[in-house]
Parts: sequence; structure tokens; C-alpha cells
Amino acid sequence: MSQYSMMIQWSKEDQLFLVTIPEFSHLVIMPCTHGKTRQEAIYNGEEVIEMYLEAWEVEGESIPEPNKMQIAS
Repeated sequence: MSQYSMMIQWSKEDQLFLVTIPEFSHLVIMPCTHGKTRQEAIYNGEEVIEMYLEAWEVEGESIPEPNKMQIAS
């Protein structure tokens, strides 16, 4: 599982869960994938993340860093 963020939102219009990857939003059209169930959307989101990371590495493109979440103690 990657360390990238995924936002999963229900689309009443599409009747699908839509996946957005905030770290990729300036590089990729969003939403980038979807699923009929939340689990399918998560699975598809992970596949899309891997696909883009592999492509950017092969092409020599800069790879966005995962967002770091700060947890207050």
C-alpha cells in the first residue's frame, strides 16, 4: 500500500465512488479512477498510484512526495 492520500467520494450522479489523489492533482485529471464499491475504489486507486509512479520513473519525471500528516500529541 502506498503512502499517498486518496479522497473517496460517492457520486450520486454516476452511482460510483470517485477517487482523487491530492498529491497528483496538478499532474493528472481528477478524479483519476472509480469503483462500484468503496473497496473497489481503494483497490483501483492503489493501482493508479503505482501506474503513475512507474511511468514517471521511466520517463525521468519528478515524482510528487506523499503528504505528511501531522498528529498532535
